[in-house]
Amino acid sequence: MIRHYAMISSIMATAGMAVPAFGSGPSESARPAPRASEVVLVSSTPAGQDAPVETMGDDAGLRAWVKEFRPRALQEGIDPDVFDRALDTVSYDPEVIRRDRNQSEFTKTIWDYLDTATSDLRVQNGQKALAQWQRTLEDIEAKYGVEKEIVTAIWGLESAYGSFRGGDNVMNSLSTLAYDARRAAFFEAELLNALRILQAGDTDAEQMRGSWAGAMGHTQFMPSSFLSYAVDWNGDGRRNIWGDDPSDALASTAAYLEHFGWTKGQPWGVEVSLPEGFDYLLADREVTKTPAEWAALGVTARDGAAVADHGPASVLLPAGAQGAAFMIFPNFEVIERYNTADAYVIGVGHLADRIGGAEEFQQDWPREDRALSFDERIELQTLLTKAGFDTQKIDAKIGPLTVNAVRSFQQAEGIAPDGYASPRLLERLRKE
Repeated sequence: MIRHYAMISSIMATAGMAVPAFGSGPSESARPAPRASEVVLVSSTPAGQDAPVETMGDDAGLRAWVKEFRPRALQEGIDPDVFDRALDTVSYDPEVIRRDRNQSEFTKTIWDYLDTATSDLRVQNGQKALAQWQRTLEDIEAKYGVEKEIVTAIWGLESAYGSFRGGDNVMNSLSTLAYDARRAAFFEAELLNALRILQAGDTDAEQMRGSWAGAMGHTQFMPSSFLSYAVDWNGDGRRNIWGDDPSDALASTAAYLEHFGWTKGQPWGVEVSLPEGFDYLLADREVTKTPAEWAALGVTARDGAAVADHGPASVLLPAGAQGAAFMIFPNFEVIERYNTADAYVIGVGHLADRIGGAEEFQQDWPREDRALSFDERIELQTLLTKAGFDTQKIDAKIGPLTVNAVRSFQQAEGIAPDGYASPRLLERLRKE
């Protein structure tokens, strides 16, 4: 799952560590009550997560909630003076709630995303940033075993190499989201962690700025990730990911990736060519083979040679049979720890490759397609399930369960089972 809230990513989810059931539930607190007419219906809510609901709040309600939250925070070891200085002046921010509610409506095709994420300008700026901080990045690579281009690419996608670190007051954003009922447990825990950061003296509340959802600094760490993985690279006694010097943030990103198993020298993935008659059921994250085994099946690098052996790999078709194909390695999953969206992982990997001098992808995308809207994804899942291809959840997320249902439907219809949820597939389902 996602460990950070990428500023340009449409994906938001709970942090990788278990979220404690901190404090009382929404019905027992000063939080605004859900409006029943606006509850978002999903088939199930995972254990430990807050149900998605719409709420109304205001400054007075937030102040009452902060007063209620204070003794619980002090019980968790937060100093009263730290709490009061950080939260005495917070105010309810309806814009934060609006963005939290609307982020699931965001839709973008992978090619549109990559056109921006790996644009020539972003590549050029990345090469300049790498050159400017080359000595630091090389030292970080030597210590953590994470290539300087990968760290630079994450920096580029998260904050445009430090140009857009976020201007929202993190305490204000987290307080608003913790007071809200939708994901109270998650944001209470993050608010508590933010208070711990202040208590440790790494920064102060005024300097603690970031995205609307609380992600901070050059590489957009959530407070929980900061506490677990941030490092003081420059030795000034503080883990400062917010200032103009990015070295602490860059080293923290490398430390994070190292922790989750980054293998130096292993690519995130390689663009490949598929043979005529390829069995698209093999394009599954659960199916792994060595590059030599894939080559025996006709899956090769774009130049026709076998992909170098970097260990077990899977074939990924992020836009189905008509788009680019990739052979992905375990480092792909490590980048997923930052953000689970395939588009983000491919964006980081491809940007890193291009910063290092690689060419653009050779295979184009099905650019005549568009992304399905939120409502269309709900409809797709509903129609698949009704037709006997159970997606198990009606949540608008095209994850493995829905992809498998799409494959089963495609097989039944005699079309390539690439698992690609396209507008054409939805039209076909409507006619069933």
